[in-house]
Amino acid sequence: MNFIEELRWRGMLQDHTPGVEEFLNNNKPVAGYIGFDPTATSLHVGNLATIMLLVHFQRCGHKPYVLVGGATGMVGDPSGKSAERQFLDEETLQRNQASIAAQLRRFLDFENGDNKAEMVNNYDWFKNIGFLQFLREAGKYITVNYMMAKESVKKRLETGISFTEFSYQLLQGYDFYHLYKTQGIKLQMGGADQWGNITTGTELIRRKLAHERGQAEISEDQPYEAFALTTPLLTKSDGSKFGKSEGGNIWLDPKLTSPYKFYQFWLNTADEDTHRLIRVFTLFDREKIEALEAEHAAAPHLRILQKAIAEDVTVRVHGREAYEKAVQASAILFGNAATEELNRIDEETLLSVFEGVAQVQVSAEALQGGIVDFLSTATNGEIFPSKGEARKMIQGGGVSINKIKINENTNLNEFILLQNRYLLVQKGKKNYYLVRVNA
Repeated sequence: MNFIEELRWRGMLQDHTPGVEEFLNNNKPVAGYIGFDPTATSLHVGNLATIMLLVHFQRCGHKPYVLVGGATGMVGDPSGKSAERQFLDEETLQRNQASIAAQLRRFLDFENGDNKAEMVNNYDWFKNIGFLQFLREAGKYITVNYMMAKESVKKRLETGISFTEFSYQLLQGYDFYHLYKTQGIKLQMGGADQWGNITTGTELIRRKLAHERGQAEISEDQPYEAFALTTPLLTKSDGSKFGKSEGGNIWLDPKLTSPYKFYQFWLNTADEDTHRLIRVFTLFDREKIEALEAEHAAAPHLRILQKAIAEDVTVRVHGREAYEKAVQASAILFGNAATEELNRIDEETLLSVFEGVAQVQVSAEALQGGIVDFLSTATNGEIFPSKGEARKMIQGGGVSINKIKINENTNLNEFILLQNRYLLVQKGKKNYYLVRVNA
């Protein structure tokens, strides 16, 4: 596979420095890297787009390196930020590093072949470099004019940027130089917002190599010996940032975004976005994608593209079992499930499905009374404020418990408690209540 061509047809190629195609097309495997700062306990869907760069890079026979920024994470990248990041303490950074490293291992092969992935941490080299040494090693070669011309800096000049964040591009540039010298890495990749930081690295390498060779002057047309490549930042068809929901980021960690919600995020993608997303986030080849697009066009209501993306990405991030549970939960929630099917959902998934749904607590004794009392008085009016309203909607066939329509004579003791403690009450088409029965 040709890496550049693979990115190009998938719409994953934004910018690259001159000569990168020739460098990659010399029929020899090359080494390239992407950096991830441990500013959170988990990566998110936005990061997944750049992870896919490394996935395709390895699939094309090249050797991927992942840099976890134990040092740069202490500073904070100003790119795309309107205000200064809050500093994280060392213990938090170390915990984040371990979590992110484990996530990255799910996508890349770190075990097999000459092009197995490698993981490095820039704290390992920065911890031994003093401030004066860094100024001599990096600061001498990059002018302030050059640094101020970067978009990440220019956008912050009006609101203010600290010297700490201003110097971030030098730190990232030095990472590239260090990996060039120690690992022979000549390519750095990333999202489009990283272009300025990455090209600071290519410039630092060019200038330091010239100095090491004894060149007093460096001409502007002197060829680069290290290369930069970026992928577009993803936005939705409405122009909003991709990878966020009403609740914030869609995380790869199941503790932060449940597999069910993760699956639903992809399933609810707008038709206008699916053609791009299936190319960026799945490993389907062009023939399969075009076949799926044809099927989708013939029957858009079946959401074939959304289902294909949701399955592929959820399985790779959370595993087949978690995907199947998410599908089952979706079918039960939006279909005509029986109580037995509803009871098959484990408690964690059940609570995830109904996160944000009103939860009501009642005593076990409340199940001994009539259904109208239960839905109004016993639940302190949280489901129905009065017996009259409860009775009226029940008579109209608008109330279900555990997906079973009820009437005024329904005996509550006939219902199986989900996970031995819950009843699911549905009022009308869209209003759900999760009632927890306390012993």
